[in-house]
This record gives sequence, C-alpha cells and structure tokens, in this order.
Amino acid sequence: MSSVTIYTWVGFIVFLAVMFFLGFISSKKTKDISDFAIGGGNLGPYVLGLSFAATYLSAATFLGYPGWSHDWGFSNLWLFVAIIVGGPVGVMMIAKKARNLNNKQQSLSLPDWLGDFYNSDILRVGTGLILLFNVFYIAGQFVAGARIFEYLLGIPYQTGIILIASIVVLYVFAGGAVADIYTDAVQAVMMAIAGVFIFVSGIVMFWDGSIGSTFQGITHNLARQNENLVKVFNPESTHFYSFSAAAGAIMIQWAFASAPHLFNKVLGLKHEKDLGKMIATYIVASIFSLVILFGGIYSRAALGTTVADADVALIEYAVWAFPAVIVAILGVVILAAAMSTTDGIFVSISTVFANDIFLKVFVKRGMMDIEDRRAERIAFIISRITVPIIGLLACLLVVKPPAYIGDVMWIGISGVAAGTMGPILYSVYGKKKAPALAAELSMVIGLLSYLILYFGGIIPSTMSAGAVATFIGIVTMAGLAHTLQPNESVNEKAG
Repeated sequence: MSSVTIYTWVGFIVFLAVMFFLGFISSKKTKDISDFAIGGGNLGPYVLGLSFAATYLSAATFLGYPGWSHDWGFSNLWLFVAIIVGGPVGVMMIAKKARNLNNKQQSLSLPDWLGDFYNSDILRVGTGLILLFNVFYIAGQFVAGARIFEYLLGIPYQTGIILIASIVVLYVFAGGAVADIYTDAVQAVMMAIAGVFIFVSGIVMFWDGSIGSTFQGITHNLARQNENLVKVFNPESTHFYSFSAAAGAIMIQWAFASAPHLFNKVLGLKHEKDLGKMIATYIVASIFSLVILFGGIYSRAALGTTVADADVALIEYAVWAFPAVIVAILGVVILAAAMSTTDGIFVSISTVFANDIFLKVFVKRGMMDIEDRRAERIAFIISRITVPIIGLLACLLVVKPPAYIGDVMWIGISGVAAGTMGPILYSVYGKKKAPALAAELSMVIGLLSYLILYFGGIIPSTMSAGAVATFIGIVTMAGLAHTLQPNESVNEKAG
C-alpha cells in the first residue's frame, strides 16, 4: 500500500467522523419536514453563505472543470467569469424578492413556492418532476467520489460509486437540511483553502523571475503543444468555442443560482437583513475555490498529453508536484466537494415528494383523508425514504464512467433551468398577476426546447443548449403573461 493511499484513508476516516458527528447533532434538531427541508428557517448568513458556495461549486470544480482546463487551456477561464458573474447576479436578482414573497407563502422548496404563487398543482408537480433531472447532477458527484477512490485508494470504480452513494445517503437520511448546511460550511472552507493552495503552487513550481514571466512561460509551453490552448475561444472546446457559447455559459450560471438545492438555502436564512452578508460570503468563498481551474492548466504544462483521463488531471498534477500527504489532503477535499453538493440535491428532491406532492397535493386537496399531525409524520418518512431511491437511480446512470464529469451534471442543471426560470422571473418581477396557464406552458415549452436542442444534437454544449432553452422559456412566460393578463396585481394574488 502506497503512502498516498495510507494518508488518504486516514484523512477520509477523520473527515467521515466529523461529518457523521455533525449529522448526528443535526438529526437531534430535525423533528419535522420544515427542519428537514430548510433547517426551520433559522440559520445564520455566514454558515449559509459557505454552504451555498460549497453546493454551487461541487466536485466538478476540482475534477471536471480542471479537466476542461487541461484539455482546452485558457478558454476554460470563461467558466470562472461565468460562475463569478452569472451566479451572484442571479442570486441578487432573485433571492431578496423571493424571500419576501415567501414570508407570506411559507413555502419549503422551489416547486412548493411556484405552486403556491401561481396557485397551480400542475406547476407544483411539474416542477417537482423536472427536479428529477438533478439525478444527473448527483450522478456526476458520485463519479467524482468514485474516481478519487479508484485513483488514490485503489478501490474499483463501480465499488467506489456504491461507497460514495452509501455515505451521502446515510447522513442526509439522518439530518436533512441541517446536516447538509453545517457539513457544507466545513467543506466550503476546505475547498477555498485548496483552491488558493493549488493556484499559488503553480506559480511556485513554474517560477521564472516574476509572476508575469511565469505565466508567459506557461503560455509558451501550452502553445507549443497546441495553439488552441492559448486562444480566447478554443474551437476544440465543447463549451467555449465562441463568444455566443461563453455568453450562454454565463446565462446558464445565472439561471443555476435559482436551482432548487440553492433556493432552499435562501429560504433557510433567519433574518432578511443578513442576505447581503450571505451573498458576500458565498462570492468570496467561490473566488478562492475557483482559482483551482488553473490546476488543469498547470497539469497540461507539466505533463502534456500523458494524462490518461482529463477528470483526474488535477490529481495527476498534485502527484507530480507535492508529497504524498498533500495529495491525500487534496483527495479528501474533492470527496468533500462531491458530498457537499450531493446532499443538498438529495434534500431538495426528497422535499418535492414529501411536501410538494404528498402534503400540498394529495393531502391539502383532499385526495387522501389524513389528520394533519399524522400527515406531517408520513411526509417526514417519505422525505427520508426518497433519499436511498434517488441514490440508486443516480448510481445506475454512471455504472460506466463518463468522458467528462462536468457534462453529466450540466444535463441536470440545464433541464431544471429551462423549465423553471420563466415562472421564477415573472413571479418576482411581473407587475401584474399572470395566469397559471402561462407559467405551466412556459415550463413545458422551456423543457421541451432543451430536450430538442441538446438531445437532438442541434447544440452540442449542455450549457449553451440550456441557456437558449431558458431564454425561450422566459420569453414564452413574458409573452403569455401579457397576452392572457388579468387585471389583478401580483401583490393582490400573493396576499
């Protein structure tokens, strides 16, 4: 057994002990479906900001995205711009207004929130079903964990998939959103430290007298391998081959900021006045984490085309550059990143079935005659039972490892954004009440547009296809809301 493997096992066991301790403490605070979904709405801005950053970024930031940098060079830095610009703009546009509306609605999730706002069970259930696209996102995180188990611990890929899924399912099953948020906050700090460390390490490893000369040397190195690696737009890149493709990436990141597992965290904030602190914490943590994109560039400069799998390019660089203990720590951080996103999505999907469909449709509409207290207990059970089922579905999607982790997870993100952004935007910015039919058609048309554009092979990039479909959904919503516009104001409706 190599020293890297030994150190990784030790670090992973310590990390798991901390995680399960937090999960145990959280389980004591998780008494009902509200606690499971949004932590009871009593969480602070710094913990939530760190949790938001960890969930937003995911393991793709440490494996998939550096892999893109390794294969496509400097053009992949558009991803940094997309995430740092698109994400915060999306949060600032949506978060405060959505939270204000929710003070009246008291919704627990995005489907619940949209269903309540438009008074539409079709929208509630439809949005909930759209969230099943996030099984692809979960699958991508499982791949990241399995890759680390395979590369650093010598565990076969398929066994690693089962192991990472089992770990996440267990502590989400116990603690729900409280476990999710507190463990995410710890993971975000680890991710930020790792990002800065990797960025600085490349400057040290390739030092050539000054920072400018160092990056100039890296640039010349990449250009000798392939001139496209140093172009602003790389024609070989799936996602950043043109300005329009980069713009699409920015737009889909903007839409992603309202993703259900992120939306839940905004609803969990105790005091509205702390929203600015939460967003600032998220932005700072994200910047520190995202500079790890340079790790893929350093890997290409140091190792050329000898890296067999782009998704492990960062790990290959770490093995080349650092002692075993550092490699092991980085491996644990990547595992943390995989878990930090996965647990949040598990909570958002399980909330859909327990709260949005069972409580708000079957019970509230009288389809099932159940006393309120018993219905709450059943919903809580449903929320937990859903977790292992979703985990199994995600595992089945990636029994065979994909070429790029990032491409798998963006299938999910883009599908959710295409179907939901029209109704979300209009709900917070529309001056007049829109009929439920407008939101329902926006949901259907946006989603169908994405399925046709991407799976039909019209647009090869998941991000660009998602951006175009999201725009179609938004335009559809605006047009139908205007065409079918009643006279009542949104405030009248929301009140």
